[in-house]
Amino acid sequence: MDKTENKNFMQKNIVVFLGALVCCILWGSATPCIKGGYEFFSIGADDVPSRILFAGVRFLLAGFLTILIGSAGAKKFLLPSKVSAHQIFILAMLQTVVQYFFFYGGLAHTPGVRSSIIGAMNSFVAILVAALLFRQEKLTFRKIAGCVLAFSGVVFLNLAGARDSGTAFHFNGEGFVFLSTVSYAFSSVFMKRFSKVENPVMLSGWQFVLGGAIMIAAAIPCGGKMSIADGKTVLALVLIIYMALISAFAYSIWGLLLKYNPVSKVVVFGFLNPVFGVLLSAIFLHESNQTGAVTLISLVLVCAGIIVVSKGKN
Repeated sequence: MDKTENKNFMQKNIVVFLGALVCCILWGSATPCIKGGYEFFSIGADDVPSRILFAGVRFLLAGFLTILIGSAGAKKFLLPSKVSAHQIFILAMLQTVVQYFFFYGGLAHTPGVRSSIIGAMNSFVAILVAALLFRQEKLTFRKIAGCVLAFSGVVFLNLAGARDSGTAFHFNGEGFVFLSTVSYAFSSVFMKRFSKVENPVMLSGWQFVLGGAIMIAAAIPCGGKMSIADGKTVLALVLIIYMALISAFAYSIWGLLLKYNPVSKVVVFGFLNPVFGVLLSAIFLHESNQTGAVTLISLVLVCAGIIVVSKGKN
């Protein structure tokens, strides 16, 4: 398949839909996996350094796996060029280091409902950044309406089972989670920009290696540690490898979709992440307070928003 055929294939609506759906299911499965990982590696709820260390190990391993898988597909080892070195650094800081620093820091001071709603805004922010700052596409009423519709599904999903009644805003809580969202949104736009001339799989792999290494180096001096709980060795190792594979496959597919399609057409699927997170947590952790009807209504709203954004010219 030559470059033109590859581009035409990646721009097909069914390919974008299935590719993005696979990514969202994988990312959704990360929610129960992360919670299980905290238990298997004896990481407390308020132990932010250990959570960052856990994420760093996951991403470092994901980077190596991405590079190996990508190298096998390209039939050559994916080494970054001098030109791509600064691009990898930018992606590593935005997509991995800064995003997770603010996310884990804010999560310790933010109710779960609010963090889920704020986190879901990354798709909307990415479209605004791509259209207004980078001029990668036009911002239309259809895109705004679709994002609002999809976002309402996320809000409905979370508020339907909300138990916290606090209204106070904390910069080191909700503010940090929002900054995490902005950082991730910028990373999507930069990935679109950089992948025009560089292999997105190579960029994803090496930014994970660099980002994961930075997180590990920062977490250990701050007291971060990972101790496998008694009798959980095999489960812990299988879990961390699976989580690394989630990142390796999902971000590689996501990068390829961004390379050949408008940012809005791809990132709008991100609204599905919290829906799948709740659904898979309910299945594997039995912890959801939502009814099946609530999840179904939320899913319908999100899917309707995705259809609205994806319909027509971008």
